[in-house]
Amino acid sequence: MSIRIAFIGAGRMASAIVRGLLDKEHYAPEEIACTCGDDPTGPALAEATGIQFLEDITPALYEAEAVVLACKPQQFAAISPELAEAARGKLILSILAGTPLTRLSEKFAHARNVVRTMPNTPGQIGAGVTAYAPLRELSDKDNTIVENTLSSLGNFHEVEESDLDAVTALSGSGPAYVFEFAAALREAGVNCGLDEGLADALAIDTLLGAAMLLAETEETPEALRDAVTSPGGTTAAALKVFQTGGFRSLVDQALAAAKARSLELAAE
Repeated sequence: MSIRIAFIGAGRMASAIVRGLLDKEHYAPEEIACTCGDDPTGPALAEATGIQFLEDITPALYEAEAVVLACKPQQFAAISPELAEAARGKLILSILAGTPLTRLSEKFAHARNVVRTMPNTPGQIGAGVTAYAPLRELSDKDNTIVENTLSSLGNFHEVEESDLDAVTALSGSGPAYVFEFAAALREAGVNCGLDEGLADALAIDTLLGAAMLLAETEETPEALRDAVTSPGGTTAAALKVFQTGGFRSLVDQALAAAKARSLELAAE
């Protein structure tokens, strides 16, 4: 059975995609190949999943229908003309942060299409969200490949490439904001007299439950917030502190800073 999809890079996100593709039976293990840099990720992924690890993946690209770029940005710059030529006529799917379609299409000038994506780290457990932008309108076949690949990480949305820097600021970097808030809740709980382990468990379960409720109801975040808030009560006292401290303004400034940095990285 020939190689149908090849991964350049075998880190956490590539591993998540491979496992998802196999779990959903979009490909058989022998139809997937990967390579990696000077690290053990490729052999480890191959051993864990049964896919093929190839030190030189260039020959496999000639028979593949799609190539997933999952290497580090500095490794992308080192991709050889021979490898790029082997990808002639293939679909290129990139998960490289900050690498615009112009740069991707310059490297893979003869690809049949190029797709830039912005996944996030919960994709490692199939709970992520990915935005993607194709260089050109996708054919039905390529649309299926893209959707099968990205659904392995969780939900996905097609956007204009001009939106990807804002997407990076919101959902790409967003898990870090949530983790920071979880750490702040834990720390505040300890300061209120709770045992650290209990404060940690309460913070995690509160965030998880609130997110699940938000996802499963048609109510807005504001409506759900108001449902918890009694006039003059404990929640109202806490929310007043957030409002006085400019909580929403801080979040707005944080996303603006992340977007600006994403634009800078794309221009470097």
